Amino acid sequence: MRKPDIRPFKIPFYLIAASILLSGCSHLNDRQQTKAIFAEATDLFYQENYTASLDKYSEIIENYPTETDRALFEMGLVYAFPKNGQKNYQKSLECFQRLITDFPESNYLQNSKTMIFNIKNSALKDQSIASQQIQIKTLKHEIHGKENEIKALQKKINALEKNIETTTQKFTDYALRKRSVDRVLIEKSKRQLTLISHGEILKSYKVALGGNPIGPKERKGDKKTPEGIYTIEGRHNSNRFHLSLRISYPNVKDRKRARELGASPGGDIMIHGIGKEVSLSDSDHWRADWTEGCIAVTNEEIEEIARLVPDGTTIDIKP
Repeated sequence: MRKPDIRPFKIPFYLIAASILLSGCSHLNDRQQTKAIFAEATDLFYQENYTASLDKYSEIIENYPTETDRALFEMGLVYAFPKNGQKNYQKSLECFQRLITDFPESNYLQNSKTMIFNIKNSALKDQSIASQQIQIKTLKHEIHGKENEIKALQKKINALEKNIETTTQKFTDYALRKRSVDRVLIEKSKRQLTLISHGEILKSYKVALGGNPIGPKERKGDKKTPEGIYTIEGRHNSNRFHLSLRISYPNVKDRKRARELGASPGGDIMIHGIGKEVSLSDSDHWRADWTEGCIAVTNEEIEEIARLVPDGTTIDIKP
């Protein structure tokens, strides 16, 4: 009987090669897929779609266990990112802690430990900031309440100051009325009118003069304010100047000067108010000389002067 031919079974080379290639392609395909998902998760992060980015990392952990440590690390970063409106330090810490516990050989181990340290410090900082913000809000509320109190007190102060001003003015008016004004001094260079009683100054006022104030008045229409000794001749009310006291210009000297010049000396020189036709404020009316040659004060001042200065009072107008 013929002896059987027993030889070892050999797997054909092409089958071995095919098996190796298929195994290698499968591994390469997994890496390409995880790389694409990581890229997609990163893009979502930069688009500030943090929830979708986290979902992608969760998908990686579920489907590609070998990439879990990287996915956990990047999830921890997303949870702790300052611009993430749903920032959650606790979940971030859980991701890094799980990576440290489950993957002690991971390349992300040391960075995870660093992140845990930084996040705990950030949490303390945030707590401190939140506490300070509460204090600021409380203080602002208290300040607002104090501001209302200050406004109320300021109103009281203003009312008291007004009352003091009114009372002082009443006493001043009364004192002035008790003393007769016997001279009115007008100093053109100082733009000042002064009431005098028996050589004692009672009160002074700022005045505006004629538009051409230098030198004595020489003729009609020269817009000069006279210089010399005159008296108060009378007074009258008018819409144009509110109230006015007529000055006894021209005197003998004024007429002679005008006659020598072959001109009319003019007239109607007065101490008057601002009236309704002049658009000047009480505080600024004297800063420019705007009259035709008269002496101007405010409407309130001309009323006071008219009360204190009787007709016949001497008016001394100096350069």
